[in-house]
Amino acid sequence: MAKTKRLLTLLVRLMAFAATLSATIVMATSHEKGSFLTLSFEAKYSQTPAFKYFLIANAIVSVYGFLVLFLPPESMLWRLAVALDLVFTMLLGSAISAALAIAYVGKKGNSYAGWLPICGQVPKYCDHVKGALISGFIGLIIYMVLLLHTIHTVLDPLLLRKT
Repeated sequence: MAKTKRLLTLLVRLMAFAATLSATIVMATSHEKGSFLTLSFEAKYSQTPAFKYFLIANAIVSVYGFLVLFLPPESMLWRLAVALDLVFTMLLGSAISAALAIAYVGKKGNSYAGWLPICGQVPKYCDHVKGALISGFIGLIIYMVLLLHTIHTVLDPLLLRKT
């Protein structure tokens, strides 16, 4: 039974790693050239600080997700993993929130500030950003589930384990 739980946890951690890594790769490859009237421009993730933050946060969480895959099941480092799971879940949440706010402005614009939507001119770029946000959001949900599972198994908050 313990081996099955370990295997399932490993599989879920692998899915979280895949989600954050794919969000990183998709966001890093998002760029497109477009034109509006006679102006030509290029839309890249690196032109927006929120998208850079999203990319860096997902890259950091991907590295952590890869390293924790090799943590031995009986190691005392799992107590540290609980704290790191919490920190990285919060990091992912803040990065997705920031990127989602900018993506919304890019899609809908802001008439009060005079910002025009750009997704009509660079639809491939917007699709890439949308894909990265979806993948990042899936990674966030998986990390939330992992956090709850890790708290339950490592810290035993209900004190169900007999000593």
